[in-house]
Amino acid sequence: MGTPIGPGLHVVSTPIGNLGDITLRALATLNQSHLIICEDTRVTRKLTSHYSINTRLLSYHDHSKPDVLLSIIEILKSGKIVSLVSDAGTPTVSDPGYKLINAAIEAEIAVTTVPGVSAVVSALSVSGLPTDKFLFFGFLPPRTASRIRALKRLTDLAASLVFYESPRRFSACLSDMSQVLGPREAVVARELTKRHEEIQRGDLTQLALEAAKVKPPKGELVILLGPPTVSTRMDINSVKELLSSALKTESLRDAATSVASQTGHARRDLYSLALSLKDSQKR
Repeated sequence: MGTPIGPGLHVVSTPIGNLGDITLRALATLNQSHLIICEDTRVTRKLTSHYSINTRLLSYHDHSKPDVLLSIIEILKSGKIVSLVSDAGTPTVSDPGYKLINAAIEAEIAVTTVPGVSAVVSALSVSGLPTDKFLFFGFLPPRTASRIRALKRLTDLAASLVFYESPRRFSACLSDMSQVLGPREAVVARELTKRHEEIQRGDLTQLALEAAKVKPPKGELVILLGPPTVSTRMDINSVKELLSSALKTESLRDAATSVASQTGHARRDLYSLALSLKDSQKR
């Protein structure tokens, strides 16, 4: 099936829910592989059975013994075609596959990507949040104190933030995010590509309050937060002082640009603020 592929480790993306999202290249690679490395054979077998792929499956995860990794590397060294998949989406994104990839690289084995679905990119694409700069943090710490410490380090990042979270911790996580990161745009994407796909958009604080009133949601969750606004990232009076000072010697555009570089705020927001300051000075 398809063009013959060479030996080595092929990192194959699989659907995150809808089995129809797999690529033709991924199917060809899995069919031609001598071995498919996966997290849970029961999960991956649903995919291979659906597409009548008979390649042998081998489980490899965080709790696998070191001998399992060594045996996979030996198989690769013998010139076999081996595919690496995760339970869903793109391997090595919040899963243990990176250890195998590093071992293959150290052994000078060819590593090839077979790209496809990723929950991170899928959620971002429909979020409506800025995507020119985004940072993915995977799962935050499960305990409240550790989670709050982690969130405090993200307060001033001028980028959209993407997290995975379990249904059980979802409400507590949103509450901590609201407390630490303040009012900002937020999106919750649940069960992406599946029958009960749901996307909630709104203010982070409001979404946190709503989540606290209902039972924990079912399914996989992606939480996305927009960049901080001017008012949440820095005291508005401090920003105005910087702009007023810059406007004494610079044009509106240059003043907005220079203050943006100092504070990390979006230049368009600072330009609007600088324009209002300029107008007030004329009165």
